[in-house]
Amino acid sequence: MVELDALVQGKRVKAERLPGMAEPHVVVVGGGIAGLAAAVFLSAGPRRVTLLEASGRVGGKLRAGEVGGVRVDLGAESVLARRPEAVELARLVGLGEELEPPSTARAAIWTGGGLRPIPTGQVMGVPGDLEALAASGVLSAEGLERARHERPTGPVADDVPLGAYVGAALGPEVVQRLVEPLLGGVYAGRTDQLSLRAAVPQLLAIARAGGSLVAGVRELTSRAAAAGPVFQGLRGGLGTLPEAAEAHLRKAGVDLRTDHPVDELRRTPTGWRVASGGSVLEADAVVLAVPAPQAARLVEAELPGAAAELRQVEYAGMALVTMAFRRADLADSPLTGSGFLVPPVDGRQIKASTFSSNKWGWLARSAPDAFLLRTSLGRHREEAALDLPDEELVARSLADLGAAVGLRATPYATAVTRWRGGLPQYPVGHLERVERIRAQVAGVGGLAVCGAAYDGVGIPAVIASARRAVDGLSTPTAGGPVAEGTMGA
Repeated sequence: MVELDALVQGKRVKAERLPGMAEPHVVVVGGGIAGLAAAVFLSAGPRRVTLLEASGRVGGKLRAGEVGGVRVDLGAESVLARRPEAVELARLVGLGEELEPPSTARAAIWTGGGLRPIPTGQVMGVPGDLEALAASGVLSAEGLERARHERPTGPVADDVPLGAYVGAALGPEVVQRLVEPLLGGVYAGRTDQLSLRAAVPQLLAIARAGGSLVAGVRELTSRAAAAGPVFQGLRGGLGTLPEAAEAHLRKAGVDLRTDHPVDELRRTPTGWRVASGGSVLEADAVVLAVPAPQAARLVEAELPGAAAELRQVEYAGMALVTMAFRRADLADSPLTGSGFLVPPVDGRQIKASTFSSNKWGWLARSAPDAFLLRTSLGRHREEAALDLPDEELVARSLADLGAAVGLRATPYATAVTRWRGGLPQYPVGHLERVERIRAQVAGVGGLAVCGAAYDGVGIPAVIASARRAVDGLSTPTAGGPVAEGTMGA
């Protein structure tokens, strides 16, 4: 390897280049699932790939750990199975045989002083079966009557806040007690700000047609009924996906470096110069798979307009409290179903609880004498809980669990995981902002962005954004693909 001196931010550092390099060199910045997916796609072609991750591990919000000697997910735990991207990535990295649907999907909503079953025939809380809604008991008599007297809003020509659209058609209780808790688990956001077009795009066609929202949802759910399980997990936890991806990349010859934050990104006549950890990497192309604030910092020098747009993307933080109980201690208060959601309007501390040992068969099989569950706290602009001590978050979670399901047992082990700035928000106008960012990024050539800030926060959507970034890379000089025809996997 030849070392070239270079000046970056006033400091002399070393640049790395392979002598006589024929294959294009692509640098992926960020080792979350977007960066890992991009590197996997890139590694399938004739190119040299370097992945730089600022922290000491890859995986981002996919993270495995141990609580009370039991391996469990401390971040995301499932993927939407009705989109193919996550399932395909799992198969690419050798985990195709490890996919497993939940053992139970019977979840409830804790509202009105009791657990109410989430009504069937709904899309993100928007009901398509009013009889199932009535039987659930989630709404008050007044709220149910308002939902029965739907008020079609007329064709929606432009994007609108999701809560305003659903509330106008079906009343505020549907929003507060159904849509808010279900969307809270996805975005940790607020329905009065979340974009209909960006957050629940499957409802957009209904809104634009201007017909009955209930009838439109009923048709959607009837078509989806034959599509198989909604969600999938992995035996051993979703945290095994980044581990398998890392092993796959190293075997493929990808230069994967953790503890390597990127200090600066600058254009050169033939590509890009990436300064990281005292060295400079010369790249033909760069994929930025980092959250919007970090992407803004890195493109500021070359793309100040895109940086300004990226800085407008807001994020929500949340805390996960994972607890391990001895099953024998739960004999007097058995826990059933997969867990429950909590409407913010009810003023509780937690926003959801997942009964992990019920939900995932692999977990129950691996630890038959233990029962693992977790709670989540915090949402957009209500994140004070993240600053509380671990023991306080555990105590608040146990208090709500006692009130909701009569839990009185004491966990023998706990873990608190804080995801600060973990979930980007998608307000009205978000997708237009993304279009402007991508247009500016594409204009310089050899640069692409991907991740949860763009096309969806779910894992399949994030992987799809990585595929789009890889397929769209071009050289900064000619405007054509890097090493013509080699960027797709």
